[in-house]
Amino acid sequence: MSLRLIPAAAALAATLFAALATTPVHAQSRRDQAAITVLQQRMDAAEKQYRDGLLAEDETAANKATKAALDAMEAVVAACAKQRGCQMNTVLATYERLLKASAPAAADGMVGEYDDDPIDEHDLTNMDVPDGATAISLLGEEGQRFVKMVQFNPAVQAGIRRWLTDMRPSLMNSYENYRYMRHLMSPAFKRQGLPEALLFGIMAKESNGKVHVGSRAGAVGPMQFMPATGKRFGLGDDGTGFDTRYDPRAAADAAASYLTERMRVLDNSIELSLAAYNGGEGRAARIFQSTGGRSFWDADVYAQFPAETKDYVPMVIAAAWLYLHPRDYGITWPQVSSKPATIRLAQPTSIYELTICIGNSGSRDGYMRALRNLNPRHAADEWLPAGSLLNVTARIVPLYERYCTPGKRRAELAKQLVASNVQSAVVRVGAVSSLSPSMVAPVPQAATPAPVPAKPAKAAAPKSYKVQRGDTLSSIARKQGCDIGGLAKANKLKAPGYAIKPGQTLSLAGCND
Repeated sequence: MSLRLIPAAAALAATLFAALATTPVHAQSRRDQAAITVLQQRMDAAEKQYRDGLLAEDETAANKATKAALDAMEAVVAACAKQRGCQMNTVLATYERLLKASAPAAADGMVGEYDDDPIDEHDLTNMDVPDGATAISLLGEEGQRFVKMVQFNPAVQAGIRRWLTDMRPSLMNSYENYRYMRHLMSPAFKRQGLPEALLFGIMAKESNGKVHVGSRAGAVGPMQFMPATGKRFGLGDDGTGFDTRYDPRAAADAAASYLTERMRVLDNSIELSLAAYNGGEGRAARIFQSTGGRSFWDADVYAQFPAETKDYVPMVIAAAWLYLHPRDYGITWPQVSSKPATIRLAQPTSIYELTICIGNSGSRDGYMRALRNLNPRHAADEWLPAGSLLNVTARIVPLYERYCTPGKRRAELAKQLVASNVQSAVVRVGAVSSLSPSMVAPVPQAATPAPVPAKPAKAAAPKSYKVQRGDTLSSIARKQGCDIGGLAKANKLKAPGYAIKPGQTLSLAGCND
């Protein structure tokens, strides 16, 4: 929503305060009281019109609606000034609420083009990739500390080039996803004395900030912990079936502890600690000891790491570097309204359904990733009962209340779309038979009623189901008439991922009863 309307609201404020200073107080008659009640109703209606305008997805319509609301308020102010007994303080209370609503970007922590950059840089003249000798002068305190811990060399420069070209969309998505989780993840690195930029670099390379992503090797979560390593740092099944490797706060805490441990063993080398994070701590420790503690970039050391690790280390450092000072490279980070908030569901729904009915007002790509990242315990298609508490942002709260509560048209549309089943579009009309030559050129004749096919006997309920490509546990549960929790338990599947794969056979015990 554009903030160009704030000057108009400020003009209204001046009118209000002037009226407050000049309005006399009179005793109220019954007629006065009735007139004041009507004025208050008009003010309430104008406030609602203004708030609805702020949420309109069409900016032209939004500007028109909010301007009309401000005009209506101004008329109420003028009438109140003339009405005996009208208390301007009441009108001012409405205006105060209005002013807070008129700048949602500021209230929700939305990032402007250069607001809230991690490093505040001034008077930068060298717009090329800086070399090691000049890098420190380009950064603030945290950046100087980071650059002292790493080597800025051609491999890192090549990583920066990749992030700024083919991988720029991934970099932007990583930043946006991180902003939603920053309040959960960054404190762990700060407690351990590690640069926040390092957290961003690892997360960008590992998962692009997608909490539910997993690898074929078995690593999952925003920081991609393997089961054994995760368990050593307190991650895993929390007793409810939820794997805390998916939890942003817990994963960041474990990553900070892991890196601190590795740096203690590896002579405070970020590069070697990152190599351990990616390629295994045993390998990194053996190489470190066998080469006398030489740098990761030493030819004898570098040659002993696999290609994946040789790519991983400079790419993480490059992402961290760009996070520290984006202006040098023409980066304008996406605007993200990330102030934490919660909603209590007014009716049963799923994250898929919420994503549809909330829409994408204030966000180019909508809010599915934010909803998933902030609620890692829930699968996207998991049915959530009314009364459930979900973590959201302050921007999502009014959108939910406007579009997703009972009786709202978009909420009903979202429910219909989520319940749709491709198989229900396929119609079977009987056995297929080829056309005879005489039927190709129809001969006029009396119509003969088609025989009514015999009603087939009801098939026995299946006892198992073979997973097809595109299936999810929720979609299988709907098709087979199962409770998703019972189906997951019968097949020992853990929330929130309920990981299944094509060709897998699931037991349908308890379904279609």
